[in-house]
Amino acid sequence: MTMIAGIGFTAPWLLLGLLALPVLWLLLRAIPPAPKRQPFPAVTLLLGLKDDESLSDRTPWWLLLLRLLAVAAAIIGLAGPVLNPATEEAGGSGPLLIVMDASWGGAAGWEQASAQAEVQLEEAGRSGRPVAVLRLSAPEALQFRAASDWQRQLAGLAPLPWQPGPEQLEQALAAITGAEGGFDSLWFSDGLEYPGREGLIEALSRSGGIEVFEQPAPVLGLLPASYTGGAIELTALRSHAGPAQEVAVVAQGKDPGGTERSLASLSLRFADGARAASAELSLPAELRARLSRFEIRGEASAGAVALTDDSLRRREVALVSSESADEGLALLSPLHYLRQALAPSAELLEGALRDLLPANPDVIVLADVARLAPAQEEAVIEWVENGGLLLRFAGPRLAASDTARSGEEPLMPVRLRIGGRSIGGAMSWGEPKTLAPFAEGSPFYGLEVPQEVAISSQVVAQPDPQLADRVIAELADGTPLVTRKTLGQGQVVLFHVTANAEWSSLPLSGLFVSMLERLAVSSSAAAPKAEDLEGTTWTPVEVLDGFGRLEAAETLPGVKGPDLVAAPAGPELRPGVYDGGRRMLARNVLRPDDELLAARWPASVEVSGYDAPQEMPLGGALLTGALMLLALDVLGTLLVSGLLGRARTAALAAALGLAALAAPQDARAQEGSPQQQAQADFRAAELASELVLAHVLTGDAEVDRIAEAGLRGLSDTLFFRTSVEPANPAGVDLEQDELAFFPLLYWPVTRDQPLPSSEAYGKLNTYLRAGGMILFDTRDADLASAGATSPAARRLQQIALPLDIPPLEVVPEDHVLTRAFYLLQDFPGRHSRGPVWVEAAPPDAEQAEGIPFRNLNDGVTPVVIGGNDWAAAWAVDDNGRPLLPVGRGYAGERQRELAFRFGVNLVMHVLTGNYKSDQVHVPALLDRLGQ
Repeated sequence: MTMIAGIGFTAPWLLLGLLALPVLWLLLRAIPPAPKRQPFPAVTLLLGLKDDESLSDRTPWWLLLLRLLAVAAAIIGLAGPVLNPATEEAGGSGPLLIVMDASWGGAAGWEQASAQAEVQLEEAGRSGRPVAVLRLSAPEALQFRAASDWQRQLAGLAPLPWQPGPEQLEQALAAITGAEGGFDSLWFSDGLEYPGREGLIEALSRSGGIEVFEQPAPVLGLLPASYTGGAIELTALRSHAGPAQEVAVVAQGKDPGGTERSLASLSLRFADGARAASAELSLPAELRARLSRFEIRGEASAGAVALTDDSLRRREVALVSSESADEGLALLSPLHYLRQALAPSAELLEGALRDLLPANPDVIVLADVARLAPAQEEAVIEWVENGGLLLRFAGPRLAASDTARSGEEPLMPVRLRIGGRSIGGAMSWGEPKTLAPFAEGSPFYGLEVPQEVAISSQVVAQPDPQLADRVIAELADGTPLVTRKTLGQGQVVLFHVTANAEWSSLPLSGLFVSMLERLAVSSSAAAPKAEDLEGTTWTPVEVLDGFGRLEAAETLPGVKGPDLVAAPAGPELRPGVYDGGRRMLARNVLRPDDELLAARWPASVEVSGYDAPQEMPLGGALLTGALMLLALDVLGTLLVSGLLGRARTAALAAALGLAALAAPQDARAQEGSPQQQAQADFRAAELASELVLAHVLTGDAEVDRIAEAGLRGLSDTLFFRTSVEPANPAGVDLEQDELAFFPLLYWPVTRDQPLPSSEAYGKLNTYLRAGGMILFDTRDADLASAGATSPAARRLQQIALPLDIPPLEVVPEDHVLTRAFYLLQDFPGRHSRGPVWVEAAPPDAEQAEGIPFRNLNDGVTPVVIGGNDWAAAWAVDDNGRPLLPVGRGYAGERQRELAFRFGVNLVMHVLTGNYKSDQVHVPALLDRLGQ
């Protein structure tokens, strides 16, 4: 690119046309030769007359200037002027590698990073430099291609919700060192430091120069929320220890109508030079139970989101009493005060223990229940070991029983003395006792003890070496009042008094409500340790993308329990909400002990921001200006010639001026013109009125030609053999065309075809959900049969990753594809041995006795995947003759016939679903099968 006066020109030689402007000026000013003067006496009659409208014998200077400006604007516009172009030194030459961290840290500035990458690709394209793109969060082998190919794919790239880990960095390093020849590197950094970056910098330095683009603003993150001391504690982090800064954190959740909305917010302030800011949020239990996530306002990244799990939701509490439902007065019921205390903050379940256990409640309360049946006791022990909280209350029955007298029992936190302790009665040991202040390690720490709370009776704990560690509340004289022990992943807690006011005034106080709430929350609020989850598998329910948006996990595999807690986030461990069967756990991007560090670069690496002026092509604006000047020239010519009045000229000039203001400055072709819209409507009506088979355009002219010829041959076969009468096949551009008109898309996969954009993937997923089918053909069955993996198969994996594809299996013997029209056992194309994959059958599909196939649902597999090169076997020329050879001799023609039959079955399956699985066809099929 040539620089002239700070403006770059892609075709500077066209500026030589400006030298012709003086000659043009002279030519336009020239007038015809003067006419010969011949006396004519009758002219004397015209002497003295005045002409109201005189005509000039020369072109006015202003009209000449207008024409010259129009020509100059056209010449300069065609020369390709660019404002703020990259210099030759910045552009460089030779291959270019664009490295992107592509993690959640860059999500907030992803738009600026993409715009800068677009500029660099544009400059590389003008310089003819091959380009490769390497995402460190999802590295792949380097492929140096034309910059225009990557420009089409740039819109489909997005940040991922994890930072590059050791495995990804190892793959990236292998890709860099495996590339042949030297290349320059542009690194789009997310601004965060992570281990292993030094090795990449060293490897890239050996290959060529490195330039880094990085957002100067600090990266913000949010640690998981914790519930301590009756409040939710939130901590935000930033990567730079800069000046004081305030951020707003929003609590999101569902309202009673089920609509997601903001339920609360608070401000966190970073002190000057601090990299962390904390604050507490106090919410009612009802509101706290509705929370689903916290997020930093204005930060669209997964790291700025803290998902919540069961630790804050409204919990299910099962109440079990030894009394029958109609026994005694309500105020004397062991469960009355428990209902009053827990109803506002929990879902209460009441009934027999054997009926409540299958509901898997979060907490089970046993009010004066001394003994459980052996089977129930084993079930409760298993439930507690899996994370449940068993809350027990003493009473006359427990005091009179022999429970936990001779030794410690699994469902009692301590051993008990025989009988109980009576305080303050006629035969008592003294006055009723008050509670001692709660110790610092107690879950009740911080609660104020009212003086009016008094204990008159209790069951007494047997002295034991472990007793001191299990006491979480005691009386003023040191007697244990509440004890607790851990059992597996759960806890067993015993109140040594009754749940009603018979033995104490504790149930009558507000302290009772606070103690129950602290226990119900703390039983699962503490983050589990890795060893606590050993042997468990957690299924993802929802996962975060790089921008912090939740999406369905769908077919993602389960995660081992220890990894869910301890392992860093990555492709195998997506941040999100996981289900363990008995509880839900939230795995956030940041763990409680994580910190954010700013990226550090060697002094030899140049670091730039995204605030550099962007390139702006001026050609379109200049060409638009030239057209407007020529239009004004027409008006000026009409005015000078006297063919147009001044008033009309002024009106037309004003209209042209308004049109110029409304015209786009870049003079891009306007979409949606009436003619184009009419053509599009006609095309849509034509496709809707006919059945059309379509193939995806790959950009490879030969592959697209064979695909079209193949579908033409299949359409002819359907026309002559079935009642289906397809029209001519069509090629589909995934970025531009509507897919709803085509029941079947044939997609030949090539190694170099570009990935669809995010908009195209959205159309493809909508197409699949609406009942469409895609036949992916990697055309590599000859390699697959030898045990090799082709580049097309690897490309298919990349293409299919964002698609909504269900679990797949090799076509079973009883699949409807084997009998939709023809009875088939193999599905050959030009190759004959490749496996064919379809949607897996439901796990509950059963085969009835005497029936040769299972009773499947009425759905159609959304994808069929294989590598047998079916289009090559179907392909015919304009005369209907086979275009390509298949096999040898008669065997080859038989293979081609089977390929056509597979195509017929495929189209019939798309159009009729699992129609041939209906029981009405069983007799005919059994007869054909010879059974």
